[in-house]
Formats: sequence, structure tokens, C-alpha cells
Amino acid sequence: MKPEIYQQYPILAAVFRYPDYRLEGHVRKCEQMLAVQYPEALEDFRKFADWVHDTDLDEMEEVYTKTFHIQAICYLDLGYVIFGEDYKRGEFLVNMKREQAEAHNDCGDELPDNLINILTLMPKIREQAFRDELAVRVVIPALGKMLEEFKAARMELKTKVLRKKHKAILQENQKNGNIYQYALRALLEVFKKDFEGIHYEDPKETLMEASNGIAAPGCSCSFIHTKTTKTVQS
Repeated sequence: MKPEIYQQYPILAAVFRYPDYRLEGHVRKCEQMLAVQYPEALEDFRKFADWVHDTDLDEMEEVYTKTFHIQAICYLDLGYVIFGEDYKRGEFLVNMKREQAEAHNDCGDELPDNLINILTLMPKIREQAFRDELAVRVVIPALGKMLEEFKAARMELKTKVLRKKHKAILQENQKNGNIYQYALRALLEVFKKDFEGIHYEDPKETLMEASNGIAAPGCSCSFIHTKTTKTVQS
């Protein structure tokens, strides 16, 4: 796949930015792109798109904040999703900051491992080996972990904890559950299709498990595990 093909990722990135008056246009553009390139992801995404079309901006801002920021259901910083508070997250951040800078990808006010910044980085990565490993060993597992947080049992437990802690009545979830899960599901389908057939010897190891500063063969990224061997199945 040629680098220019990865322009779908900045289109998807816009959907996960803090909502403003431009969101509906971003969603419409994303729907059009998915319909042509990823029809299998369109059903989930349309649930999110319908909500955006039918919801006022104030409510979208509130839902976004409760999903990703204040007492978040999940977080957009993928290093935190993968590593939590482990020191490896710090190493991952340092290396992602370097990669973002080398690609001249403007991260704005967000961290370099923020999902939005990872998505806008995808078409700017020079080495396919790095793009493959970032997608398969970081983004796809992180999206899976994020979606786990939307499961009913976990959502109910978090709601009970928040009500007890703050003694406040929280806004009920959307009728289909928190609506951002459908945008995340669609994104995961896109990654799975784009990087289908790419596997590694030890899928349990994450991108940062060895941080000796030596790049994998054929890859410019210095935080890829030296024991990694990529195998592409035809």
C-alpha cells in the first residue's frame, strides 16, 4: 500500500477531535470515505454519524468530555492505554515525540501518543516497517482495550463509583451505549483491513518492551523491539 493511501487516517482523526461546528462536515466526509473503501465499517460508524446529525453541540461536548477526559471511560493517549503508569509509557512518549518531530506532524496541545496525532502521523511515516508495527502492536491492541471499557458491566460499575463519590446524578448513556464506541469500532475495522496479514513472532510483547535504542532491521524507528520479526502472510 502506497503512503498516499493512508490519507484516510487524517479523515478519521478529525472525528475524534473535541466537537465544534466542523464536526458534522468531518463526519459526512468520513462516511463517504468509508462507503467507498471500508463498507464493513460503515454500519457502526453510521450510528455515531446519526447521533452527531441529531445532537446539539453542547451535548456533544458533554459526551466527549465524559468519554475521554473527566472521569473518562477510556483515554485517547495510546501509551497510557497500553502501559498505564509503567515507566515504559515514558519511553514510548519520548520516542513518539521524536517520530512526530521528524515527520513534522503538528501535535498541537495533545501528547504525541494521542490517538489523533497517531492517525495524522500515519501517512507521514517514511518506513513501511515502522507503520506496520505501530499499527499492529500499538494501535490495534489499544483500540481493543479501549472498546473493552465500553462493555455494560464496566460502564455500570464506573457509574456506581462516580455516583457514590460525587453524590451526583450522571447523564444516562445513549440508547446504544456511549456513542463514541461506534466510531472506535469503525476505526478498528479500518486498521484491521489495512494491516491484515501482518504478524509478529511474539504478539504478547508490545512495541516498547525492550528499549535498547537499536532499530529493527529495515526500520528507522529506534523503539521497535530488536527481537521482532515481521511476517506477512499472503
